[in-house]
Amino acid sequence: MATTSDISKGIFIKYDGELLLILEYTHITPGKGNAIYSVKCRNIKTGKQSEIRFRSGEKIDIVRVEAHDLQYLYPEGDTLICMNTESFEQFAIPTALFGDSIKFLKESMMVSVKFNDTEEPIYADAPGNVELEVTYTEPGMKGDSSSRTLKSATLETGAIVQVPLFIEIGEKIKINTTTGDYVERVK
Repeated sequence: MATTSDISKGIFIKYDGELLLILEYTHITPGKGNAIYSVKCRNIKTGKQSEIRFRSGEKIDIVRVEAHDLQYLYPEGDTLICMNTESFEQFAIPTALFGDSIKFLKESMMVSVKFNDTEEPIYADAPGNVELEVTYTEPGMKGDSSSRTLKSATLETGAIVQVPLFIEIGEKIKINTTTGDYVERVK
């Protein structure tokens, strides 16, 4: 069994019967007493974030996960059908595992899915940045590229994002899937 010294960002632990993803941690050494690990984590089933404190040297249960890059094929109900491009095996991945980044996914994109030891999907990540086409936006004004004024734009996946005024219909733009922010225009 692992101890608190094995804690790192991105690992999964089992705590009080729940599966948690470590988002960040801090090692605190007070003037008196033992050191403490303050851990921010997200419950995989509920999505709720919490903070847990462990004493230095305390035993923790690290869950072994296996990551696979899968190709998103098509949606089916509340799941996405994804395929392993090496073995051609298909998996039904619940859409809830992707969180808000699901609105930026389109068919044939590669996604990262983490499976537990019983080969059940427990966590999924969209690519960090995606290139999508703008299907609708209001026309911008010429020469208005110097200000940081933004307007709404609808993307080919149906997602609505804020873009600079110079972006037009039909242009491809890069979007950060974590924040949903416009990154740059793709040439």
